[in-house]
Amino acid sequence: MLSLNSVAKSFGPRALFSGVNLHIGARDRIALLGPNGAGKTTLFEIIVGNLNPDCGEITRRRDTTIGYLRQEVDNPSTRPLLSELIESAGHLNQLAHRIGVIQAELEESSGDEPAASLLSELGELQHQFESGGGYDLEHDARVILSGLGFSEDDFFKSVSSFSGGWMMRAELAKILLQNPDLLLLDEPTNHLDLETQVWFEDYIRRYQGSVLLTSHDRTFLNRVVRRVLALEGGRGSVYSGNYDDYVNARAAELEILEAAARRQTAKIEKETRFIERFGAKATKASQVQSRMKSLAKIERVEPPRLLKKIRFSFPEPPRSSQEVISLHHIGKAYGAVTVYSDLNLTLGRGERVALVGPNGAGKSTLLKILAGILPFERGERRLGHSTVTSYYAQHQLELLEPGNTALEELRRAAPGETEQKLRSILGGFLFTGDDVKKPVAVLSGGEKARLAIARMLIAPANFLLMDEPTNHLDIASRERLSDALDEYTGTLCFITHDRALIQRVANKIIEVKNGSVTIFPGDYESFIYHKDSTAVQSNTERTASSSVVSIPQQRRAANGKLRNEYSPRWTPLKKRMSAIEAELAEREAALGALEAQFARPEEYGDSKEVVARLGRHGELKNNIAVLTDEWMRLASEAERLKAEFEAAQSRQS
Repeated sequence: MLSLNSVAKSFGPRALFSGVNLHIGARDRIALLGPNGAGKTTLFEIIVGNLNPDCGEITRRRDTTIGYLRQEVDNPSTRPLLSELIESAGHLNQLAHRIGVIQAELEESSGDEPAASLLSELGELQHQFESGGGYDLEHDARVILSGLGFSEDDFFKSVSSFSGGWMMRAELAKILLQNPDLLLLDEPTNHLDLETQVWFEDYIRRYQGSVLLTSHDRTFLNRVVRRVLALEGGRGSVYSGNYDDYVNARAAELEILEAAARRQTAKIEKETRFIERFGAKATKASQVQSRMKSLAKIERVEPPRLLKKIRFSFPEPPRSSQEVISLHHIGKAYGAVTVYSDLNLTLGRGERVALVGPNGAGKSTLLKILAGILPFERGERRLGHSTVTSYYAQHQLELLEPGNTALEELRRAAPGETEQKLRSILGGFLFTGDDVKKPVAVLSGGEKARLAIARMLIAPANFLLMDEPTNHLDIASRERLSDALDEYTGTLCFITHDRALIQRVANKIIEVKNGSVTIFPGDYESFIYHKDSTAVQSNTERTASSSVVSIPQQRRAANGKLRNEYSPRWTPLKKRMSAIEAELAEREAALGALEAQFARPEEYGDSKEVVARLGRHGELKNNIAVLTDEWMRLASEAERLKAEFEAAQSRQS
């Protein structure tokens, strides 16, 4: 479908890569890997056609379509989200417009001759429209948006009203709806929560086209990709398998290269000693000359220079009391929006807690309350004896002083420390030599993240709180951070979308959802097992508490009374919604039968019959739209009643 042949690119004197070869076939799943600055985004831009290679060529099959997800959104649309998605499917919209024009002309046509040519064109357009998925366009748009975490209410909000992360989700949704032959995805999981990542992984695995992507998410790469193109040392190398397969193959390759280099070095040293020893002896002149010529012809084996990795460990913290922190009856709201109404939570010494849940559920709010940097309206936060907290969050990157050097930023956090110790800590985070004098303003996102984490090492803390600590870190740095957190002996509470980090480090999972917290003792795999287990889900109901809590027997009667109170209100809604669903199924079946006829050219012989079918088609579409609007209104009311019921139920408990 698309091939890169000896592609090279430089910027000024700096060569990014050369000799890159890759063939992308149908249904390929390929990861583009390499350190920051290796040229991954540049290669994407070359494939799309936004940049020209210095040499080499890119060939692609005629009419191949490409969808490209960048890491930022320029000039977000002011149109409603759902409309923006549908409008983004340009080719199908052009077909739909032309079909509408021809349908109008047919209704006004009086002669058989013009009608015959119009019918022929309409048949071809209808066939293209159906085969391209045009009739399912709005349905597919809704499925993709829902899968990416948008609610029905979000569908009608302006794209520009969303935050940056949600705008990126909208951009991803547009590209998925366009259904191109090749998806180019630059860090597609950066703004997805854990639940959405699972949906997205499944979508990509089932996608009918090909995918070339970059990602720092090891779990995602292992589950999705089947080949790897690695940009290392200015060259591109292709490996079969997923990320772990690549790591193993690369390690074996390096071992072979290093062994060959050692053997070659030993041979060169031996030959050099012979030349130096006998170079002046006439009797050995011919042998010396022969060996000198052999040495000159040797092609040196140069094992790739290994990339530097951050190396650090958290300082040994002071011992805390068994109860590190406790929250009692916490109430927190942002204006009219209540996040927590009666939150109770206790964390003990040595616990390593991952907070999980959908974006917007209140994870960061809970972490800030635990850290003591966010006030709340009611309740009490108690720190245990000798608890010393240290908090890391993405906004702290913005709190770094732009005019300060990396060294000055560390000194600002620890005025009494020696420069030698500060330089030593910075060296562990790859700030060496004059790098420590770089102003914060010129640091990359990854460098700022490393500097912010380095600041946490200055003062030993026995309670670490971290919000997305792996953002901006490459895979190797994420793994080193994972090692350090795994070795940390204090108490840890963190939020991350990196499932590998959660699985490696966490010994307790707290799910934050609908204003409550549910605690799952054990690691992430145990949490997933419990989530997927219908038996556990049906027999266990949990609320905001510091332990796994089931509803006591004495509360069941109260809950039954509450259900009886709400049942007369939502039962009619559910009944009408079921009736609408049956009507929709009937009309959609009729619509599908009509559209199947539209896709067959032989059905266009009788112009009057075609015009009648067109009229019936428009009538069915209108009926479906009206019924859908009513169903959505009722669903919204049912959801409101459900939320009201759950709030009342929560107050009872």
